[in-house]
Amino acid sequence: MNPIEIFAAVLSALGVWLMARRRPWAWPIGLMSVLIYAWVFIEVRLYSDALLQGAFAAMLVYGWSRWLRNLGKDGRVRVATLPLPHASAHLALGALGALALGAFMAHCTRADLPWLDAALAAFSLVAQCWQARRHVASWWLWIAVDLVYVGMYLHKALHLTALLYALFVALAVNGLVQWRRAE
Repeated sequence: MNPIEIFAAVLSALGVWLMARRRPWAWPIGLMSVLIYAWVFIEVRLYSDALLQGAFAAMLVYGWSRWLRNLGKDGRVRVATLPLPHASAHLALGALGALALGAFMAHCTRADLPWLDAALAAFSLVAQCWQARRHVASWWLWIAVDLVYVGMYLHKALHLTALLYALFVALAVNGLVQWRRAE
């Protein structure tokens, strides 16, 4: 097993666990994990995932600043509603992003699984955006995306990362329950 992948997996799990508990420390810990994971994904030629880590880094800084401005008296972030028109527009943008990135990766790189990797990257960005904006719906999208990621990482023999994403599914279910209680 790759020790860098192990360290990134531990940081990622800790970050998601803190996110489910609406704790602001989730963001800087997540930032460290995505920077390390970018290297892991470049090594196995999952270029959309590597690019996604860079986008996640930017989103993590954005989310951290938003959360710090929306803390309750208990030190946890306050949950916000997601209007259906916004959700629909964001999902449509995710689909367009998946098509554009997939086409680029399929035709301009030697990426493995370019269309699937691109779709997962695009919808992960939507989920991350929703999480930064404190929407419960982010957990539903994370559950769906992470389930598919498990299969892709098993296919790429990233067994620890596949296990991590299976853990992410469980953590996302827990996050969904926790955040729904806070609504």
